[in-house]
Amino acid sequence: MMRSALLVTLGIAITAFFSFWSVVFSFFANSENNVHKVARIWGSILLKISSTKVQVIGKENVLRGKPQIFMANHQSDFDILIALAYIPGQFRWIAKKELFAIPVFGQAMRSAGYIEIDRQNHEKAMHSLDLAALRIREGKSVMTFPEGTRSRDGEIKAFKQGLFYLAIQSGVPIIPISIIGSGAIMPKRSLKVKPGKIILVIDKPIPVKGYTLENRQELINRVRQVIMKNYDAYENEDMAGIKDVQTEIKAEI
Repeated sequence: MMRSALLVTLGIAITAFFSFWSVVFSFFANSENNVHKVARIWGSILLKISSTKVQVIGKENVLRGKPQIFMANHQSDFDILIALAYIPGQFRWIAKKELFAIPVFGQAMRSAGYIEIDRQNHEKAMHSLDLAALRIREGKSVMTFPEGTRSRDGEIKAFKQGLFYLAIQSGVPIIPISIIGSGAIMPKRSLKVKPGKIILVIDKPIPVKGYTLENRQELINRVRQVIMKNYDAYENEDMAGIKDVQTEIKAEI
């Protein structure tokens, strides 16, 4: 428990530090890309100090120099760190508006060009998706969690339809991502942080050509099935990795 308390305290301090400098960098040229680079360093440092090992599979499936929509399952706040640190290239988050209300941190997110979405207001949510579509047309990729919230039990929940409206309207491919093991490191609504291993599986792009708003459920099912397939395939390997890491930590102590 003492370890978790120290990590959380240190994590808050590091987050405040990087948030401040992100706001500072927002006043310079090419600010959004620079702030995202700062966020990438922030994510890498927090993963390092928490003794989190990461295995990345399929990095070659990320499209270079082309906009795309990343869609990943969501179990833990660590998913954000993993995406920032290990998904190559520039992208913009679509994130719940509550995060933007956090002092300094929220301003840093705006400085990076991240897009806030009001999950309680349909009209405002659709406006946010239209804004995201504009960013995609400008050549930006976006990162999303289609479940809309973190899963407490590790089970991949039903996907929200709004993000698939965005994919179909923008016409860019979806990159399915499976994150395995983050829920065991820091579960939802918990401040306890355990050492462990996370596996990040990046699957091949799924084109949206041929899908319409009328048949988007077929696209939703297809993306979700790919994410679930990879999650199930690597879950057992992940649990073995967690035990290995915990053994290493105890040996070092």
